[in-house]
Amino acid sequence: MSASLATVSYIGATILFILSLGGLSNQETARRGNLYGMLGMTLAVVATVLGPQVSGTGYAWIAGAMLVGGAIGLYAARTVQMTQMPELVALMHSMVGLAAMLVGFATFIDPEASKGYEGAAKAIHEMEIYIGILIGAVTFAGSVVAFGKLSGRIGGNPLLLPGRHFMNLLGLLVVIYFGREFLHADTLQAGMTPLIVMTVIALLFGVHMVMAIGGADMPVVVSMLNSYSGWAAAATGFMLSNDLLIVIGALVGSSGAILSYIMCNAMNRSFISVIAGGFGTTSVKPAAAGAAQPAGEVIPVTAVETAELLREAKTVIIVPGYGMAVAQAQHTVFEITRFLRDKGIAVRFGIHPVAGRMPGHMNVLLAEAKVPYDIVFEMDELNDDFPATDVVMVIGANDIVNPAAQDDPTSPIAGMPVLEVWKAKTSIVMKRSMASGYAGVDNPLFYKDNNRMLFGDAKKMLDEVLTALKS
Repeated sequence: MSASLATVSYIGATILFILSLGGLSNQETARRGNLYGMLGMTLAVVATVLGPQVSGTGYAWIAGAMLVGGAIGLYAARTVQMTQMPELVALMHSMVGLAAMLVGFATFIDPEASKGYEGAAKAIHEMEIYIGILIGAVTFAGSVVAFGKLSGRIGGNPLLLPGRHFMNLLGLLVVIYFGREFLHADTLQAGMTPLIVMTVIALLFGVHMVMAIGGADMPVVVSMLNSYSGWAAAATGFMLSNDLLIVIGALVGSSGAILSYIMCNAMNRSFISVIAGGFGTTSVKPAAAGAAQPAGEVIPVTAVETAELLREAKTVIIVPGYGMAVAQAQHTVFEITRFLRDKGIAVRFGIHPVAGRMPGHMNVLLAEAKVPYDIVFEMDELNDDFPATDVVMVIGANDIVNPAAQDDPTSPIAGMPVLEVWKAKTSIVMKRSMASGYAGVDNPLFYKDNNRMLFGDAKKMLDEVLTALKS
């Protein structure tokens, strides 16, 4: 394939990727968006493999790498459960960071990669290598820690080291100093030392950054790492002089940054405060004197009583959370929804932007269960409707329906926008126990007079509710 044909193919792949992002912005077009993305990636890979930069024995190595990577991807697609998607996404982000690191070192070591660079061009090329490895190392280490937290291998508590901000600043100054040393290095060996030192510091910073972020902020972390992986890909594109990688990396990086900003707004948090850490700990600070404390007794309810409340309702809103994903109860939820709608009962779903463990987690689960898109609404579209709703079913959600966000200024989630389910005539919260949510904050909703608690595994209890509805 000629260079001009490869360039045309890259332009086509870029257009397909842009169409993919546009499609993924809406549930109805998400499937088409995924198709555009797959077509764009196929075109990009084919154009690269058949392009002028690959020849001779390179084809055998590429074929082997594609075979191994494809086998791993196929295995993951067949075995990974929907509940494991957040940690899988974090793991994929780590691979992008690792690739950027390896490409950076390979580009620096390979004398052929630096041919033709002299003077200012050489300095710019070396800066691309340095920054690419830096971003890649932070992305790789941070994503591995995020994988550990999301999969439960690492605790959700933030690790708040004394003087952590000073340590981060000191690390940044050291990275800048060694960047100067790297640019002034005359030999490969002289340049390798500052590069390795910087890489170690970047890896430590990536670990420290995500370890300092608590459980409730993890959805933002996932989107943030998505942005980092995009910039790592763009940096790789600069190192390899690959226009497609630069453009696609910029698209992913900017879209991930925008998503992180949107999610921070949904949590009433600034991006800096998320990175600084300290939110989402399971060790909550004691409330100040006079602060509102959860009080009273919970009112348990049975599956049969829940079915009766649903049968007598005219309007129902279902609020899914991570508990629904863990129990894999989305298909039963769809069966209940279909039964109620067939009886003329208006059923809608309320989705909080940070429900679950990653952006869009609940939307994906509901789409998998074939819940109609037109009855799935965002938080802002439903909050005003709760006072006129007969029954709200909260399935495995906690922090996103916590009235303390509005009523208790001392709460760690104070100011966070939440779904105001307590304003409905009756709310039913489905939980395994009275344990606090991922943010480690108690929920006064459980003790309200109009709230009922349906304890047990969500799938088992919803199956009982469905049976009672049909009986």
